[in-house]
Amino acid sequence: MGKDGRVDVAVTFDERRGYVGSAPELRSPVVALSLDGLRRKVEGLMSPDDVIVMLNLDKAARLERDRRRLQ
Repeated sequence: MGKDGRVDVAVTFDERRGYVGSAPELRSPVVALSLDGLRRKVEGLMSPDDVIVMLNLDKAARLERDRRRLQ
């Protein structure tokens, strides 16, 4: 976690599992069906209440997010 309480989470998309986020602060990858669900799960795993979760989407995750927005 950075000095400002920020956690950078690398996110990819797997068709079988959904969005998968990983960060050094997390013990294992976090899986969720939506980006909002992923953010909530990561926030729940972090101990401080004032953590800021920054999701860094790779190409697969961005494409899936955009596909869902168009539907």
